[in-house]
Amino acid sequence: MNPSNARVPFLDLQAHHQPHQAEFLSAMQAVVETGAFAGGPFVAAFEKDFATFCQTRFAIGVGSGTEALWLCLLACGIGAGDEVITVPNSFMATAEAISFCGAKPVFVDIDEKTYMMNPSLLEAAITPRTKAVIPVHLFGQTADMDSILAIARRHGLRVIEDACQAHGAEYKGRPAGALGDAGCFSFYPGKNLGAFGEAGAVVTNDSALHTAIQVLRDHGQEKKYCHSHIGWNARMDGIQGAILRLKLARLAQSNDARRAHARQYNELLAGLAGVILPVEAAYAKHVYHIYAVRVSDRDQRLRQLADRGVACGIHYPIPIHLQQAYAGLGLRVGSFPVAERCAQELLSLPMFPELTSGQIQTVVTELKAVVSTAK
Repeated sequence: MNPSNARVPFLDLQAHHQPHQAEFLSAMQAVVETGAFAGGPFVAAFEKDFATFCQTRFAIGVGSGTEALWLCLLACGIGAGDEVITVPNSFMATAEAISFCGAKPVFVDIDEKTYMMNPSLLEAAITPRTKAVIPVHLFGQTADMDSILAIARRHGLRVIEDACQAHGAEYKGRPAGALGDAGCFSFYPGKNLGAFGEAGAVVTNDSALHTAIQVLRDHGQEKKYCHSHIGWNARMDGIQGAILRLKLARLAQSNDARRAHARQYNELLAGLAGVILPVEAAYAKHVYHIYAVRVSDRDQRLRQLADRGVACGIHYPIPIHLQQAYAGLGLRVGSFPVAERCAQELLSLPMFPELTSGQIQTVVTELKAVVSTAK
């Protein structure tokens, strides 16, 4: 069936935006009236608020989460011949950003409970060419940052958090993005904090990184027509800054709703044979960008749920090291068995702040039915 006609959609942006439409239209009108479309005061106001939210000194608005990662790596001096360690179970953008710096992505396998970088495997992946580590805060939960940071500091490596799915997540009470040298965020529309299009940001406490990324995002200009570096056009649009600032004020409330939905899922699915529930690590405050369970014959379960009116998703079906784009790395099936196994089993259930208790009940009823049928 068409997911847009599902009884329970995977994501409902209309429900998310409709109650505040007048406020959004007013904000966009203000941008139109001032003409501050590329960068400018609306972006600057959002940057200030987002830095406060992340408890960092600086935030730099850019055009996407991919650009946030890429420019952050460039600002850290990552280039040709360097290696950057990350995980194979992220969205492609994490590795793309490394490659676009001329560097090589190096992968380590993940923890089977949290789906984050396994710190016990990190040190063995470090070589003389390694310059940075990118832990990915997947699905709305942070990686084990103390362990990762300790290893990275011992080897003099930069730590850049891929927090593109972790807006408002916490590690031992500290916000995602404020733990390493910098944190990178995507504001793609479906994220916990989503723009009305593409946008991203880097947060950091490092003034040198802040300045370098500001220059790189604006064609390498330190001032108009004076180009000290070869940069890029990666400015955030004014309309996105204005919208994101409004939505940021409600992000904590939205995240609380997601956590409540996750608790209901956990309670209703507890003990269900054949279904592995997500684990909230003891160190973490999970904000459930994605609520992913693990099931056998995942693709069939996905189709069966769609036929029953429940739209689900998959994040992500093919690990990065097995993508054709990275065939040149020479990695094969079995290189990272935990990530590969999870990629075959993870099924993302509907999750958005406006999800109702009744919709969750429907999802659970239908999931139990298809799992029972499978047995």
